[in-house]
Amino acid sequence: MGRDEIMSAAIRHLNTDPAASMAQIAEAAGVSRATLHRHFSGREDLMLALAHQSLDRWAEAQAGAGIAEATASADPERLGHALHALLTALIEIADEYGFGLADHAMAVHPDLLPRSEELEEREVAFLAAAQRAGVLRDDLPARWLSSAVLGLAVAARESLRRGDIARRDVPRLLLGMFFDGAAARNPGERTVPAGREGR
Repeated sequence: MGRDEIMSAAIRHLNTDPAASMAQIAEAAGVSRATLHRHFSGREDLMLALAHQSLDRWAEAQAGAGIAEATASADPERLGHALHALLTALIEIADEYGFGLADHAMAVHPDLLPRSEELEEREVAFLAAAQRAGVLRDDLPARWLSSAVLGLAVAARESLRRGDIARRDVPRLLLGMFFDGAAARNPGERTVPAGREGR
């Protein structure tokens, strides 16, 4: 079994048991501890590799959604489509790498922090551009909106883990909550702005 396969197996097991030891991860991956240690010197080394992988996915989500181009364009429609695409992609990332979201040591790790801050700043700039274009309300700090996105993605992950919601409903629920909040609606009112429905 190669390094990538071991990492995939580790992700699956850590999402079940975030505190799993290297011995437990090796067993879940179907390899010996010696094999696991040939790829990773210890648990921190494994967690660091997984954290870098999650940042790769975040960067790919931003690029795939086209947030840099949308930010530069200042076009409301383009910003709205990019926002929908980014939020949808972040749901999957939070679901896959949720085991590490509460790991403060990894969040401030010197090998990760500069990259994480760069991605966050890009996202905050994008959200601020969406505010200026009238896509998002402008009476909230853009950084607060960025934190709210993360919070909603984590909430979606936890609800999926508990079986409270169906996976197919996650985009609709997250997008609806982000754009409209939890206020009661008038009968027949849409929960998600036109063109931003979950796929």
